[in-house]
Amino acid sequence: MRGKENLVWRYEGYVMRPARFEDAESYYEQNYRPLDKEIIRMTGSKESYTKEEVVSFFGKAVEDPQYFLFLIIDKDGQIVGESVINELDETLKCANFRIAIFRPEARGKGIGSWAVRVTRDFAFQELKLHRLSLDVYSFNKRAERVYRKAGFQKEGILRDAIKNERQYRDVILMAMLEDDWKRKVGKSLKVAVIGHSGCGKSTIAAWIAKK
Repeated sequence: MRGKENLVWRYEGYVMRPARFEDAESYYEQNYRPLDKEIIRMTGSKESYTKEEVVSFFGKAVEDPQYFLFLIIDKDGQIVGESVINELDETLKCANFRIAIFRPEARGKGIGSWAVRVTRDFAFQELKLHRLSLDVYSFNKRAERVYRKAGFQKEGILRDAIKNERQYRDVILMAMLEDDWKRKVGKSLKVAVIGHSGCGKSTIAAWIAKK
């Protein structure tokens, strides 16, 4: 993954890191046997996949330089979710984003919100993207709130684009631009530069602000 194999982020006992080829079978065994019904409903996924399907797709994702698959792992070493940047267009500097928390026990703990922020920052800071987009089903209000809080803005609606429990539902289109991200991060990041008079605090503060 473009020399980013050593990336790792931590949050309250959870770890997020790039996927590796050797993770493929665990990824399948721990999350696709069976696939959680809530994941199926919220992502529009089919109900079951063969091991060959999952392992093959996983291997291609790890190998693809335009596909960034990050695994979310709990303190017991179990893969409980994924955060993904795909459909990367290096000319336009844009990509698509999606996330899934496979395990019910890992939901409602802030893990998803943390992973969204981390992946968002990676997209703009490391990949130097101009635009990061996603879509979310209109009935997935919790995910929509998480995306809004992270700085994604609603751009449009695909009316009656999917069916949920035999009813047509909308798909909400959201995105964040590089300037949106800078404003969002700028509001949340404050650094205090402390020192005696004449030591260069103003110079250091200006340098930090630029960075």
